[in-house]
Amino acid sequence: MRAGTVSRNKKPDRRFEPRSQCSCNASSPSDWNVRHDFLRGLGKDAPSMNKPPENAGQRESRRKGGDVVRALGLGLITGAADDDCSAIGTYASAGARFGPDLLWTAPVTLPMMYLVVYLSSKLGQVSGRGLFQVISDLYPRWLLWSVLVGVLIGNTIEAAADLGAMSAAIVLFVPLPAPLVVTAVAVVIFALQVLGSYKLIRNVFRWLALALLAYVVSAVLAKPDAASILRGTLLPQIEFSREYLSILVAIVGTTLSAYLYTWQSNQEVEEEIAKGRTSLEERKGATEGELRRSRRDILIGMTFSNLIMYFIILSTGSTLYKAGHTQIETAAQAAEALRPLAGDAAGILFAAGVIGVGFLAVPIMTAGAAFDFAQAMGWKNSLHAKPRQAPKFYIAIGVITLVAVGLNFFGFNPMKALVWSGIVQGFSTPPLLLLILIMTNNRKIMGDKVNSTSTNILGGVTTLAIFAASAGLVASWFL
Repeated sequence: MRAGTVSRNKKPDRRFEPRSQCSCNASSPSDWNVRHDFLRGLGKDAPSMNKPPENAGQRESRRKGGDVVRALGLGLITGAADDDCSAIGTYASAGARFGPDLLWTAPVTLPMMYLVVYLSSKLGQVSGRGLFQVISDLYPRWLLWSVLVGVLIGNTIEAAADLGAMSAAIVLFVPLPAPLVVTAVAVVIFALQVLGSYKLIRNVFRWLALALLAYVVSAVLAKPDAASILRGTLLPQIEFSREYLSILVAIVGTTLSAYLYTWQSNQEVEEEIAKGRTSLEERKGATEGELRRSRRDILIGMTFSNLIMYFIILSTGSTLYKAGHTQIETAAQAAEALRPLAGDAAGILFAAGVIGVGFLAVPIMTAGAAFDFAQAMGWKNSLHAKPRQAPKFYIAIGVITLVAVGLNFFGFNPMKALVWSGIVQGFSTPPLLLLILIMTNNRKIMGDKVNSTSTNILGGVTTLAIFAASAGLVASWFL
């Protein structure tokens, strides 16, 4: 079969196929043997074969339960990763400087976030490949590398900023030298990526995402004014000033970061491999039922992400803004400033959220960049593989992590670098999103799963909005 084509044999909807044909939820002894052999081949722990037989009702209940767990999995992980330490710092700064007036940005950016992540997810499911693998297979090398360089720079600098923010938050609890904390955190994260299985990493990420709920509690403890909340949410107040446009562009750039697209497509491929579809031909194609479940999962994840964004702005806008503490540049500073105004509990919860989500976001950024680079180079890449099976992939993760740590050691200010990273990603993201729109409308790649007219319209609006935000940032320098 020619590269880039889609198998015309659609995958059966696994809600209705016999259990003996479904590798991901096998229940008979023969099925468990097949799955045991597959997992043992990957060097992972296989599940116990001593499973009692299930009746039809139990199987249906377990299928529904699996759907719920999945909904709290893939989309939630991606959504939570979008609220990384740097994003928390950006939202905290927005609330501290402008109060509740920027709450409207959360509902406005939600459909944009949903669209870009869903298109990436659909591309991964239907093509059976990660985003940069598709670009590498079908497009010229100059296009591949021009897009890839921006993504690699953005991911690495943002990972560095997150490590620095985590270190600052940890030091609030444990007075240790910041360089030592950065190194220790990086070692723990890299060990999880190298030694842990994909299933372990996914489950750890899922629980770490719940750390973001600390910001909901923090906002409640701040006792915000109801009238200000409604006004800031429903009545956008836009100022044409350099400071306002800068923070607005930072919010848009943070919520629509390029690593969201690439990670989601790679995550879909990893999920397919987890189900036993190890070859490209086995992974190609997706049923309407699978895409429908993906839309639901991603909507849940992106809604969760935007709610956290909303509550962070509300938390600092209801306390720091009112008290005149308008210059907050890091999430750790926001946590420290919240303590005397909203109580120790609010400050502690804010800092704990930074630490928790940092452990989720940093490995996604470093592994995501390694996935992209490995796909561009044609290397084997999978978190299912052991280091000896994909050595170059894991070396890439290690190098990217090392560079991110080094930026914190050599006087490089990651928070300031985020501005430049945002510019790079801001100008690289529109062509990348446009490329995704082109690919998801290409029947050679997508078969009959090309985009609808409404999806293309929203995609075009989102692309223009991201480009306008980047151009606005540059224009704000001259205001």
